[in-house]
Amino acid sequence: MRIIGMDIHRSFAQVAFLVDGQVTKEARVDLAHDRFLKFAKTLEPTDEVVIEATGNSSAVERVLRPFVKRVAVANPRLVRAIAYARVKTDKIDAVILARLHAAGFLPEVWVPDDDTIRRRRMVTERSGIVEHMVRVKSRIHAILHGNLIPKYEGCLFSKAGRAWLARLPLPSEEQAILARLVAELERVSAQLTEIDKRIAQQALDDPQACRLMTIPGVGTVVALTVLASIGTISRFPTSEKLSSYFGLTPTTQQSGDHPARHGRISRQGNAAARAVLVEAAWSAKMAPGPLRAFFNRVQKKAGAGAAAVATARKLAVLIWHVLSDDRDYAYARPAFTAMKLRKAALKAGAPREYGKAGPGRDYWIKEIRQREAEYVERTERAYERMVEAWKERPSAPAG
Repeated sequence: MRIIGMDIHRSFAQVAFLVDGQVTKEARVDLAHDRFLKFAKTLEPTDEVVIEATGNSSAVERVLRPFVKRVAVANPRLVRAIAYARVKTDKIDAVILARLHAAGFLPEVWVPDDDTIRRRRMVTERSGIVEHMVRVKSRIHAILHGNLIPKYEGCLFSKAGRAWLARLPLPSEEQAILARLVAELERVSAQLTEIDKRIAQQALDDPQACRLMTIPGVGTVVALTVLASIGTISRFPTSEKLSSYFGLTPTTQQSGDHPARHGRISRQGNAAARAVLVEAAWSAKMAPGPLRAFFNRVQKKAGAGAAAVATARKLAVLIWHVLSDDRDYAYARPAFTAMKLRKAALKAGAPREYGKAGPGRDYWIKEIRQREAEYVERTERAYERMVEAWKERPSAPAG
């Protein structure tokens, strides 16, 4: 069996062929698709190829996969830690990858399937659109601030707000800039509406996403972003592993006889999933239940920012249990969840059914809505009583 190490770059890859511990051949391969496919066809079905995770590693893996026994993708940060060398060249790196794999020391990363890759691309595209919208809105606010325009009372980017912007007494050049920014915002908003529609459609078609939406603060975007990041929950044996993957666990330092010191979160995991979980934590703060009680408890001690991050980690733990046990959130409100799913269906393009009771009807019945709210409020108070019991300390013995 041959082990082939590949140090891949933007336009080429340095290749090393390892047989029985000896380098038998070295080559430089062009990564243009047609030429690289021609090279892949020369490989044998028993070959194992090793590459590092980088920007184009998924494309390289996808081309090689049909022609070899296995494609292993290595964690580049851990490879550097294991096989540090003062002399570093492309040829040496390719040989090191092959030797680490042959020795069983290669730190591998999970390779997502095609469906997961498509989901990741979609949520990444949405994130880019949202970031662009934020930049455009910030430029509009900067123009208003620079011309001493008072704050608009209402939603600035609504239809009425845009009409107000068009009537502002601004210099002609800034009025032209403002008009272009408003037009750009309308164009990007239409793109966001379209991609949110696709996300809602995929979330409703996925039973796991629907289960995640039983958790307060979790909607279609959060559910699909988390599932795209996780891939398959079976690769995380514990909820702590999943929290660490999201970068929501604290850093730890300990040496000698000194006690361990815990610092800020590592931020070394999936940044997109971490960001949406923090946003979900702020939404969960508004809904009655144990999550709100947890948020308020941490907020009193460490502030709202730390409470949001801590609640995001709590959400990661809940997500692991919901997906691993294949069951809904224990304190879900059925009527509220049905209303949430109905809104997602409308966003996905489902027709409105006027005059007909739909699946979210119960939420608009006051008695049912109040009964569910009272139930989760009781669980919130139960959590608060449990925390108070933690604080109680037995009195010191007399004498």
